[in-house]
Amino acid sequence: MVPLENLAAFLVASVVLILMPGPSVLFVIGRTLALGRLGGLLSVVGNAMGMVPLVTAVALGVGALVAQSVLLFTIIKFAGALYLVYLGIQAIRHRADAAAAANGEVAPRSHWRQLGEGFVVGVTNPKTIAFFVAVLPQFVDFTAGSIPLQLFELGVLFILLALVCDSIWALAAGAARNWFARSPKRASGLAATGGVMMIGLGGVLALSGNKH
Repeated sequence: MVPLENLAAFLVASVVLILMPGPSVLFVIGRTLALGRLGGLLSVVGNAMGMVPLVTAVALGVGALVAQSVLLFTIIKFAGALYLVYLGIQAIRHRADAAAAANGEVAPRSHWRQLGEGFVVGVTNPKTIAFFVAVLPQFVDFTAGSIPLQLFELGVLFILLALVCDSIWALAAGAARNWFARSPKRASGLAATGGVMMIGLGGVLALSGNKH
């Protein structure tokens, strides 16, 4: 078990990092603008689910190997970036569906599909891998028992905090989207805006510095 003092310090550090707008926040806002409040929340849950395998890998030592391999790290980075660009393009292509969905004229996208898309983004996020590998060990007490278990505990705590904070962003973006959805033209434009945000986020991740 992680000592309470280490846990408290990690809690503070995690909240500060999570509250700083970054790729995760932009992804959630973009998805909410494109798919609505429920789509945003499902993306948040899927994204959190995608972090679970990363935490497990880091706890078992696999995450460190990935972070130290320039080739593997780059492959994961570009896979995640390309998938974000794909989601953004899809949101722009189907922007007219946003207005129709808001008015109940078309069937909403499958909840499982939205969860799955969020999961893929979460599990291919290289910044999450780097964060878990670089930050989690700093709060481990090497004299307090199983290191893998402590790493896993810290990772799960971070995921829960991210789940709560990202959900707040989704709810806030959803409230703004409800006003835009009253006009088909505004809803279509908002969905396209969400798509552009996801494409931009994919570009930022792809162009970010490689792991050396």
